[in-house]
This record gives sequence, C-alpha cells and structure tokens, in this order.
Amino acid sequence: MSDSMLKICRAAPVVPVLTVESVASAVALAQALVAGGLTVLEITLRTPAALDAISKVKVEVPEAIVGAGTVRNAKDLDAAVSAGSSFAVSPGATSALLDAADGAPIPMLPGAATVSEAMALNDRGFKVLKLFPAEPVGGVSWLKNVGGPLPQIRFCPTGGIDAEKAPDYLALDNVVCVGGSWVAPTALIRNEAWSEIEKLARTAFLLGKRG
Repeated sequence: MSDSMLKICRAAPVVPVLTVESVASAVALAQALVAGGLTVLEITLRTPAALDAISKVKVEVPEAIVGAGTVRNAKDLDAAVSAGSSFAVSPGATSALLDAADGAPIPMLPGAATVSEAMALNDRGFKVLKLFPAEPVGGVSWLKNVGGPLPQIRFCPTGGIDAEKAPDYLALDNVVCVGGSWVAPTALIRNEAWSEIEKLARTAFLLGKRG
C-alpha cells in the first residue's frame, strides 16, 4: 500500500487540499484542477458535503485521483472508503487509525511532525509521509536536516505552503510533492471562477518535480 501511495504522490507536484461546501462546486472545481494538470485531489472531511463530493467527483471526473483528507479515526477511514476515495490523508497518526489503515483497501498518507513520529511510521511500513504542519515545524530546514538520517522516507509537506514557497520544497530530494490550498482559494470557488483556478493549477503543475 505504501508503494501505491508513493505512486499517487508522484502523479503531480502539488496536491490541492480542498474544503468543499457543495457537491456541485466540487465537480466543477475538480474539472478545473485536472484541466490545469493537477490530477491528485484531497477533499478534506471538514464539511457535510465532503463525502458526497468525493463520490461525485469519482464518477464525474474520472481523470482525477480523489482522496479524503482530515481522516482522524477508523470511522473516518471507513467513510472515505465507502465514498470511493482512492487514498486517505491524516493530519497525524494514532495507533487505532494505523491499525485500521493496515486493513483498509486504499493507501494512507499519515501525518508526522517530529523525527520520532516519522521513524515510528516508517517502522509500520510507510515510505511516504505527510509533514504537517510543515511551515510551523521547520519546513525546508527540517526536511534538509532529516534527509541524512532518514534517507528512506519521502514527504508530502503540507501547511503554510504557497506558490512562492513550494519550489524550495520541491527542490529537495526527500520531497515527492507538496500539499496546499493556494491553488483553489475559497473566494474563487464561491465566485465559480473556474478559469482562474485552472490557471493557478497550471502554474503549480509547471513547478514540476524530478523522480
């Protein structure tokens, strides 16, 4: 499963972290992001519309690899699987959640904020982790420092990253992609400014990422 998560993370340099208020907007939003080249989408379980949005995007935008974010417990993970998520993302990792992930049919990207957490998750078989919240815990400097002692782990840093900061992260060997909400600002979603979101997505896609 960890290899599957790594493959998903490598599909695009930026994973949009989306808070969706309506199912209808989710489909149009996903279409705009995919048109811009960002095919991996994380819809966070922070709104009542999230699970239905995942299901709808799965059907209406088949080019998208849509997953559930803010998965905090086994119940969230079960709901994400039932909605048709292709992957799950957690802000952290509890023993109960990891046990549930072991038996889940989809891969998980668990969150870590310390070296000890990263080591523990790697011991559980996770090869790629979400560094969260990236900027507050040290960001680029943190990742540079752990690259030597933990060369086997790859990261998707998320939290406080924007278009200006993303290239510094993507230049690191142990960063496979970054997560961020800047490609789909709430104001643009509410105004249905899909062409503007597509432009933001295209710019993010062009940041590129080797290997």
